[in-house]
Amino acid sequence: MNVVYLSSEVLPFAKSGGLADISSVIPKNLNNLGINIIVLMPFYNVVKECNCPIEKMDITFTVNIGGEVKTCTVYRSYLPGTDIPVYLLHNEQYFGRNGLYNYPGTMRNYEDNCERFVFFARSALELILHLKLYTDIIHCNDWQTGLVPVYLKTLYKNTEYFKKTRTVMTIHNLAYQGLFWHDCMKYTGLDWGLFHWNYLEFYGMLSFLKAGIVFSDIITTVSETYAAEIQTQEYGERLDGVLRTRAKDIYGILNGIDYSIWNPENDTFIAANYTRENLAGKQVCKKALQRKLELSEKDAPIIAMITRLTDQKGLDLVMDIFKKLLTLDIQFILLGTGEPNYQNFFKHYAQIYPAKVSANILFNEPMAHEIEAGSDIFLMPSRYEPCGLNQLYSIKYGTVPIVRHTGGLADTIFDVRYEKLYKEKANGFSFKEYNADLLYATIIRALNFYKNSSEWIKLMRNGMKQNWPWEKSAEKYISLYETILRN
Repeated sequence: MNVVYLSSEVLPFAKSGGLADISSVIPKNLNNLGINIIVLMPFYNVVKECNCPIEKMDITFTVNIGGEVKTCTVYRSYLPGTDIPVYLLHNEQYFGRNGLYNYPGTMRNYEDNCERFVFFARSALELILHLKLYTDIIHCNDWQTGLVPVYLKTLYKNTEYFKKTRTVMTIHNLAYQGLFWHDCMKYTGLDWGLFHWNYLEFYGMLSFLKAGIVFSDIITTVSETYAAEIQTQEYGERLDGVLRTRAKDIYGILNGIDYSIWNPENDTFIAANYTRENLAGKQVCKKALQRKLELSEKDAPIIAMITRLTDQKGLDLVMDIFKKLLTLDIQFILLGTGEPNYQNFFKHYAQIYPAKVSANILFNEPMAHEIEAGSDIFLMPSRYEPCGLNQLYSIKYGTVPIVRHTGGLADTIFDVRYEKLYKEKANGFSFKEYNADLLYATIIRALNFYKNSSEWIKLMRNGMKQNWPWEKSAEKYISLYETILRN
């Protein structure tokens, strides 16, 4: 089976979030299960910093963007440790800049993102033709690839190499939709008849994600609960009606984690390694973390958050209870960047309570490992969470999660109130209603549980025993591929 995997970011070449990690690990696991796979992504400036061997290919072609001819230059590398080709599509006008989607250091999107990702979609299909690859599946990810299924069923519908090609559209976060003014249709090369509420039009705008939802053969999301949630008005981001029309074609496949990277037994970033059977190293990691972040070296429970600082992540709830939280015998650590109001809030309290609060407004992968290993409790009170990875990292590191019961958090974190501790399923604490008082009550419940060290250790060990490997996810994707090819 020949699969082409399209993503706007892939680790280690370019990363702005979890999509990059997923777009690296899924192809590896599909390949391990016998799938012939290649990966396609844009060649941004940041790719040059990844220290990966990259060669310029003897492939150059042009695509038409809004009546203008644009040249695509093709480079090739490989996913590290594999023979999976990664083809990087370059045009200096579109990708010769420092940011992926926004101006660096801001939340402001590039004004020409529509053109940039029209170019990526068209160039991806043209490259497949130049490679003369009969493609069974094109696996698209998020709005940046949303036009590909449209092109396959319109401009490329009679192309020999695509006659048997089917498409999978994976929605990693429905909130990011690729919305552009209606006049951006001129860049797509598509018939204006498709700018219709049944197809690409979305409240007067052009929606790349809606395009992918309407025209793809199968739609997946990154957890079963999220697959159901996005078909409701509460979580559907105004696309719930469209998604319900495709209900029989929507599947939830939970993300896994890469245990070769996230495992306290062999993690090279942490102060001491430890196992489920021997937890002594976790206390070493806790003291090292306190010293590094200049927190008081005391046996107070450390509550941590590693997150994008956005409304999605439940930070408004945390802000509402933060003063009360600081009256308790706890320490709080934050790692992440995002919206200025959240950054400033936590920096303010870190200045007032430097021995109790550490606000690290940056992206730092090694520090993320240190925080996971050194903390006692991990906080994820998300308004919504398609899958979430940090709760899975946390349970592997014996850092007990407190989560809101939504999306992938509901599928992976099982409250000790409802699950028998001795049956080894209980692995954390959760609350349902999006409410600051409920969050605070859940934190108090966890802190009270923490006081019983033998029970707390059982809870830690429950989580550390559980595995959420990518192999299972890859097997489910292959099953879907086979289903749509049969049909």
